[in-house]
This record gives sequence, structure tokens and C-alpha cells, in this order.
Amino acid sequence: MPKHLVLNVNLLTAGAHPAAWRSPGGNPRALIDPAHFKAVAREAERGLLDAVFLSDAVMLKGGGAGMPVSSLDPAVAVTVMAGATEHIGFIASTSATFQEPYHIARTFASLDHVSGGRVGWNVVTTRDRGAAANFGGPPESGERVLPPREQRYARAAESIEVVQALWDSWEDEALLADPVSGRFSDPARIHPIDHRGAHFQVAGPLQVPRPPQGRIPIVQAGGSEGGRELAARYADAVFTAQHLIPQAAEFAADIRRRAARYGRDPRGIKILPGVNPIIGSTVAEARARKAELDALVDDASRVRGFAAFLGLDPGSLELDRPFPPELVPPLGDTYGSEGFTGALRTLLAERPLTVRELLERGTFHRDLVGTPEQLADSFQEWSDAGAADGFNLQFARYPDHLTDFVDHVLPVLRRRGLVRSEYTDRTLRARLGLPRPASRYAPQEVSR
Repeated sequence: MPKHLVLNVNLLTAGAHPAAWRSPGGNPRALIDPAHFKAVAREAERGLLDAVFLSDAVMLKGGGAGMPVSSLDPAVAVTVMAGATEHIGFIASTSATFQEPYHIARTFASLDHVSGGRVGWNVVTTRDRGAAANFGGPPESGERVLPPREQRYARAAESIEVVQALWDSWEDEALLADPVSGRFSDPARIHPIDHRGAHFQVAGPLQVPRPPQGRIPIVQAGGSEGGRELAARYADAVFTAQHLIPQAAEFAADIRRRAARYGRDPRGIKILPGVNPIIGSTVAEARARKAELDALVDDASRVRGFAAFLGLDPGSLELDRPFPPELVPPLGDTYGSEGFTGALRTLLAERPLTVRELLERGTFHRDLVGTPEQLADSFQEWSDAGAADGFNLQFARYPDHLTDFVDHVLPVLRRRGLVRSEYTDRTLRARLGLPRPASRYAPQEVSR
């Protein structure tokens, strides 16, 4: 089969730009509007994209005068969108730090049945200190604290093991639902898992029959040492922050080397850098569209948001002075995002950049501002260099910027043979080129 780019839409409510909700054409109530979620999913499906990606935060982030980062439970949003579509997949984020494996397994198995096999799980280890207080985290000096990074990744690894065992606890043939014989299931094909580990004790089996995909695809987004190991061991796709091709290609090669050490097929893991596309019929038009949104956010707010993400005092940053490289959080920082700080470190190593320049080019994910042909050229260059198997697309405003991509960029990619011209696989797992495994409790030939 021809190699197609994997393209997901990262649905950040009104849009990836902080001013999306207040801009002309934006939806101020997007984060709680079912019609908005349906509209974005339908546009993504019209473009024959692979999945809608839903990030999440288990605390109020970005609130105050601005729109919160997230609101609806991703599982609820997936249910709404799946009912309005037939083919597009959905990758929902759930925290392995604060959710129990049985709950995760049941939720995603349920979503997979409801959607007809179109769901993936983005495994989140939650790096936000404020989140622990919402889940009764361990008290320390009168405060709630987040477990250290190593513990969060160890818990996530065990959580994945338990969740996958629970999905396998029903063999495919266990569900009979035969009204004539009166047999609903075959008890001999439903198995307890009897898991006893460092973090969880789970008897099983799951109360939901095996998901249509068998094992639901695992997505992971960590860039730290622990995150890379977790991705190499379990992930079917990796969402990553990358700005330059050489570093992105090395990241991809590193994940594949690690995966091979776990006995996995290195090419089976899809590496998906985040990209913020802004499209115009000319470069000037594309830049003007971005400038219109930027003008709705005052400079002080942009600096505060950037500083907060890095854990810095906003007073230590000046818009038009070079960003001090020594302020980038060091590797191994217990709570920061090493994926994003690593991307920032890469940019600063190339040449000195002012805070304004960093904000203009996309500090977390790469801004890609230009014509449809220029965007297609960039996608193809990254793919040819082994730096990406596809991209997680974050549009400044939904759904109109996604519509522009579907109408103008995808036809260029399609002419080059880089994206599909029709949906041929029913499940998200098959679309990612992954075989459907048999239940571990019923060894048999792997089937598609």
C-alpha cells in the first residue's frame, strides 16, 4: 500500500490561537457547544483525515478573562462527534496519573463499541501541580503535590499493561448474544486478569466485551527520557514538539531504536510533530490572517502565558530583547514539559531570538504560515527526511481555518500521492497500518 501521511486535527475548542474565541468568525462558546464539535469532526472527515485529537487538563487552566484550555470530558465529546460521523477517528486524552485502569479500560472499550472501532487513547501523565489537589493527592507540608516524573511514568506503564489486559479479558468469540439458546456469553472465554503490581491490584475481567479494534491504539506525547521509553514500549503514535528537521529526524530515530530494543517493529510507530498551519493565497495574506488574531491579544498577556508555561517570572522577560537561554528549565526538571522546553532549546541553539520572535514563530509547536503549495512542500520535506510520518494539525480558529486546509492544501497533497483519496479501512487501528491482535488469553494467528 502507498505510504500516506497521518493527519490528525488537534481540536483546541475555538482554536489554537488564544484569541480564536473573540475573533470575527470565532465561536465564543465553542468549548461547551456540541454543534461546534460536530462541525469540526465533519470537516475533518470531509478532508479524509485520520482522527480528531482531544487534549485534556484535569484542572482549570487558562481561565480568568480568557477561555479555559479544556472543558468537556473528552469521552463525552467523542460520543457527540462519533454520532455525527462515519469514518473519522478520535484520539482522547486521559490521565494515567489520576484515573484507575479499570475506569480507563471500560471508558475506551465503550467508546470503541459506540464509534465502531474509531478510538485511540492518548496516555497522559499530567505535569500540572494544581491537578493533584483535585484528586486528593498526598499531603506534604499542608499542600497537595504531584508525584515525581519517574513515578508518574512508572504508574502509566503499569496502567497501560492493566488496561490492555482488561481489553483482552473477553476473547472475540466470548460474546454470543444468542436468544435462541439463551446463551449471552461463553464464560470459558471470559478471563480474570488477577493483576498484582506496584501501583494497582485489579481482578478483572472487564464488564464490556472486547473492543472492535481488539486493542485500542496508544498515543503518547512525552519528550523526556521517561516519555520516550514509554512511547517506545507501548505507543502506536507519538505526538511531539519539533521545529527543525535534523532534530526531528533524530527524535524519530531515537524512538525507533528504543522500540527495537523492546522487540517491536520500529516502523510501526507513527511520529507526528505538531504544526500550526495558517494559509493564504499569498504569503502576505497568510501573515495578515495571523496578524489579525495576534492583534487581539495584548503583548503583556502573551508574555505572561509564555512565562507561566516555563515557570518563569514575567518580569524577567522583555519582548524585544534576546531570550536568555539560561532561563530554559534544565533537563530532568521534575514538573516541566521536556518536549516543549526541548523544542525551545533547539530554536535558541540555532541563533539568538527575542521573546517576540519566539512568540511569532510558535514557541510550542511550529507555526507554518504560507500558501497551500508551501505547506505541502514542508510536509513532503519533513516526510522525505524521516522527520515525520504525519502531523497533528492545530488550526488557529475552528472550523474555518480547517475548511481552508481541506479545500486548498489537501488537494495539493492528494495530487502528490501523500494523502488518501478515500477511506478504505474501517477502524483507526487499520488506518494506522496496525494488525489486529488476538486476545492474549486465546493465542491464534494475528488477523487484520
